[in-house]
Amino acid sequence: MEAGLSWTDERVALLRRLWEDGQSASKIAAQLGGVTRNAVIGKVHRLGLAGRAKTGEDGQAPVRAQPALEIETAIAVVEAEAPEPVAIVTHRPAPEFPMPTPAQAAPAEAVSLAVSQRVTIMDLRESMCRWPLGDPTTPEFRFCGARSITGLPYCTHHAEIAYQPAAERKRDRRVAGFR
Repeated sequence: MEAGLSWTDERVALLRRLWEDGQSASKIAAQLGGVTRNAVIGKVHRLGLAGRAKTGEDGQAPVRAQPALEIETAIAVVEAEAPEPVAIVTHRPAPEFPMPTPAQAAPAEAVSLAVSQRVTIMDLRESMCRWPLGDPTTPEFRFCGARSITGLPYCTHHAEIAYQPAAERKRDRRVAGFR
């Protein structure tokens, strides 16, 4: 914009008239001269001029294709013909396990499993518990191998360890000093 050109009252009045006539910001800038399209848009916003409907190639405002009543009727027809909504489950709920209260819980002891239940990865099957036992870097490393709960990777005993209620986990963290 040239230093001598500014937003005089006459230029602002012309801007308002052209804007209300539906002229584009580029056309208004060309008619005013010395300002850019962005300067026109900025001035329109600062003046608080209302937005307007987009115009077609010939500068005329577009004609509505359908009256509002027809659109509302079409929406009602679509809603009436729509099938019943279907509930979509995106996750499985957490399994329900009877959790012992702290008073009922047995002292932490090593659970000994029969040797026949300890299986290698080669012997592990779909219905077997996948709880790891021992150090994976040693040849003695095995998996529990007991019968797993349907749909879960662990037996009842290991599922109680793996799936703790949120209150239990929070209490355990507070005891350990984490917050």
